[in-house]
Amino acid sequence: MKISRLLAVILFMLLTCFSVMAQPPGGGRGGNSGGDSRLRSREAVIPGTAEDAPKGNGKIKGVLKDSLSNSPVEFAALSLIDIKTNRPIDGTTTDEKGEFSMSKVASGEFKILISFIGYKNKTINNVKIDRKTDLDLGTIIMAPDVVQLKEVEVVGMAQMIEEKVDRLVYNAEKDITSKGGDATDIMKKVPMLTVDLDGNVSLRGSSNVRVLINNKPSTIIATSVADALKQIPADMIKSVEVITSPSARYDAEGSAGIINIVTKKSRIQGGTLDFNTGVGNRGANVGLRGNYRSGNMGFSLGGFGRFNYNMPGKSENTQIGKTSDFSIVQTSNTDNKMSFGSYNLGWDYDLDSKSSLAANVRYGMRNFKNMQELTTLNRQGASTTTSYRDVDVKDLSGTWDVNVDYYKTLSKPQQEFSISTQYSRNNRTNDYDANIFSLNNTQLKELLGSEGNNNASFNQESTVQVDYQTPIKTNQMIEVGGKGIFRQVVSDYDYYNTISTPQSPSNLNYDQNVAAGYLSYTLSTKSKFSLKAGARYEYTGINASQGEIGDLKIPAYSNLVPSINLSQTIGKGQTIKLGYNRRLQRPGIQYLNPNVNTSNPNNISVGNPELDPELTDQLELSTSFFKNSMYINVSTFARFTNNSIEKIRTTSPEGVVTSTYGNIGNKKNYGVNVFGNVTFFKKLQISGGFDTYYSDLSNNSPDPALASSNSGFVTSGRMRASYSFNQGWGIQAGAFARGRDVQLQGYETGFRMYDLGIKKDFANKRGSIGLAMENFLAPRFNMKSSVETSTFTQTNNNYLYNRGIRVNFSYRLGKMNFVEQKTKRRRGINNDDQKDGGSDMGASASPAPTTTTPTVRPAVSTTPASPSNGATKTN
Repeated sequence: MKISRLLAVILFMLLTCFSVMAQPPGGGRGGNSGGDSRLRSREAVIPGTAEDAPKGNGKIKGVLKDSLSNSPVEFAALSLIDIKTNRPIDGTTTDEKGEFSMSKVASGEFKILISFIGYKNKTINNVKIDRKTDLDLGTIIMAPDVVQLKEVEVVGMAQMIEEKVDRLVYNAEKDITSKGGDATDIMKKVPMLTVDLDGNVSLRGSSNVRVLINNKPSTIIATSVADALKQIPADMIKSVEVITSPSARYDAEGSAGIINIVTKKSRIQGGTLDFNTGVGNRGANVGLRGNYRSGNMGFSLGGFGRFNYNMPGKSENTQIGKTSDFSIVQTSNTDNKMSFGSYNLGWDYDLDSKSSLAANVRYGMRNFKNMQELTTLNRQGASTTTSYRDVDVKDLSGTWDVNVDYYKTLSKPQQEFSISTQYSRNNRTNDYDANIFSLNNTQLKELLGSEGNNNASFNQESTVQVDYQTPIKTNQMIEVGGKGIFRQVVSDYDYYNTISTPQSPSNLNYDQNVAAGYLSYTLSTKSKFSLKAGARYEYTGINASQGEIGDLKIPAYSNLVPSINLSQTIGKGQTIKLGYNRRLQRPGIQYLNPNVNTSNPNNISVGNPELDPELTDQLELSTSFFKNSMYINVSTFARFTNNSIEKIRTTSPEGVVTSTYGNIGNKKNYGVNVFGNVTFFKKLQISGGFDTYYSDLSNNSPDPALASSNSGFVTSGRMRASYSFNQGWGIQAGAFARGRDVQLQGYETGFRMYDLGIKKDFANKRGSIGLAMENFLAPRFNMKSSVETSTFTQTNNNYLYNRGIRVNFSYRLGKMNFVEQKTKRRRGINNDDQKDGGSDMGASASPAPTTTTPTVRPAVSTTPASPSNGATKTN
């Protein structure tokens, strides 16, 4: 009967939803109705929705029992139907003792419909309620249905794309090609995002994106987004939220927008243990995830490791002087080894029906080792020399994240208060050692000496955040909150050189404190119009010192950041949205670190600790259309950035190129994104689209050697198809391509990626085995970039060997029992405010309509789909 109980809950949700959808427009419940009204007393209620049915003081209770065994009937579905309108106005399910209750029932005449898989439907007529009624229906007997179901097959239509007033949600749970992969593999398939071959993410052509994990930041993201994504296993990702127009509740950082990665969470009673592994020609992975919940307390743990090997590389770099007579040609062969790990322990406890505590500890690690053989042919005028270097680079990182959150629902629905705290620390070691050779008279390599650089650093954050929201009337919402972020960045570095005098050791101490407050207002009307407007104020104080230089005397600054989002649903399938927001981007440790990296002495890099934040104004207009199984989204945007942080490349008379950063840029981007999704025969899903934008870049440097400008169009496109066969088989394929990228001092050629995956679910649905392939038609391809200034040109060809084939296996142990969820809007820390590239600190409070597009999920025998997966049918 356990399967039938699960199906009963699903069936009740569907029946109620269908009843609501059958209402004529404007019929008593508002335009954004939701059918699961039995959760009214337990979850947050959006003003202006179906939850605003008439209230009263009536009470109804009773108990359901089996007519043969006299045992309780658990989780049966009850719906309270208004006789006059024949519409459900309330509902509930029975608990483990078969008991049920409804409170705050309005006066009137009703009937109660009781349904449960395996039992005959039962109707209780002539239920009369007035303001003082306390009705006890006593024991209600349920008779088993004489029709025995040999097999129940549930086919769910997962919501691949969801569109909300301020974001687009990509549900990644059904992606079979990413089994054994990481978050980078998922990001490549999300509309509006571009992931380059190093794993760096950009949104609408801008890399100034904040990435959050379950609405929370991590110091590993502040260090490197690409590295952080490699530490998140794809199997753990439920969805990715792309927030292009963040509201005032978010930190002001992230000029292009915010990306929130939502991981899977336990929604069961009992315990489970999931094991997955994969092995391929370039890497292997192993993961273990467990959940246990009993009563009001739940625990979760997880571990994931990925090991990359067999990763050769080759590059060719040429630098030619314009004002000096030099040319430098470098070739390198590399051997890369990488390992990533992520380990977490979570705990949550419901103090009572309206308050809860949650805590989580996570440790992430990354070890990157690069062995490089570098040959340099250096021509200075009529003189030519050849040198060789064997370089050993070690980039090691470990990150701790500790979160403790308190949440409470107050006296009325959607009135909430929360306190969130977080401590996060990333420890990083980035060292290199190089042996230097030259050719002797016999043309043999001769060791001249060695040099190296040791750089140990840490990035530490402590955050406390308070949020409060309350509804006004029935269709408005006010949100207010405050936040304090206390950052400390320390970088210690030293050098050694057996050939010449090394540079002096030094350090950077950089303390940054941010105090913020926000106010946000949401309005939703019966005409399906939504408004979300607000403002955020942030004050930033900096105390920084560098080695012998001493105090850097960086002034404090403050910013007022407004935002407004409008949404209008036209008819049943089209939504139009208009949004404006101002964002700022503070520099992260990668931009600030003054350590001089000379692992390649002809291409030196160094950070700038005196950088200021950059400011961006963005305007976007979008429309989406949804009908039957087709979804189309078209959005246009304009983005203007001043004081932009840009890479500055200069050269010495000898041809040594030094790269640093400065606030010298002005950017103007105008673009359009088109995305579509369609399902055929409930089995085949095809999605795709393209992004194109015009980029106009210039700088305000008074130095003629640095003055530069560039402009042009950048276009990318994607296509993905999946087909679900019977008996658990599925196949999925996709491709992505990006054209030439325009940069301030040059360009980078385009690239393409493609993949193919096949998966077979085991008959008991406890596991699967699959095959995934990436870029399998060619052994390598070339990425070319070019830089041109008034003093030199630089061309680089990077040959990438990324053909991969991987076999994946997963299996689940444990017993799961579905229980009614106390849905709560979990808030959390959300430090989306540093440039290094990042939805919501809970579910969106906006009552705007949601547009979804379905995709096919494989048929599942005897195991029901989650109600959140959209339409479900039972055969």
